[in-house]
Amino acid sequence: MGRERRRAAASDGPAPRPKAADVDRPGETSIPVRSDADVVFARQKGRELAAALGFGPADLTFVATAISELTRNIVLYAKRGLIVLKRIEQNGNLGIMVVARDDGPGIPNVPRALESGFSTSGGLGLGLPGVRRLTDEFDIVSEVGRGTTVTVKKWTR
Repeated sequence: MGRERRRAAASDGPAPRPKAADVDRPGETSIPVRSDADVVFARQKGRELAAALGFGPADLTFVATAISELTRNIVLYAKRGLIVLKRIEQNGNLGIMVVARDDGPGIPNVPRALESGFSTSGGLGLGLPGVRRLTDEFDIVSEVGRGTTVTVKKWTR
């Protein structure tokens, strides 16, 4: 599927934290996340951006689903955070980048959290592994007590 980078060691420094000063930049939308309603809003905005970039129906669903999972994780585990949606381009290809940031408890064992079926919330354990499968590039940085940042990219075909 694509590239993947995982970091969880404290030596990597703290995960970026959402700030009140975060503002939209051209081609970028920042969505504060605090409730289930924000999950729906982030999903809708991400789908709209992906449609504007020319993603097909299946990929629109993949993008929306990945955003839902990332946003839901913020609400469930960190209580608040930020979703950033950005138009990206590389070698003439258009894509969408989604950054999910929080200053929640962090993930103690990132490799375990990326295993299908593993869940600390009693769910099915499909969230992060599912997001990784649905996207072309996946990166996670997490530090216990400092928060988590997940960055994913999906490219048009």
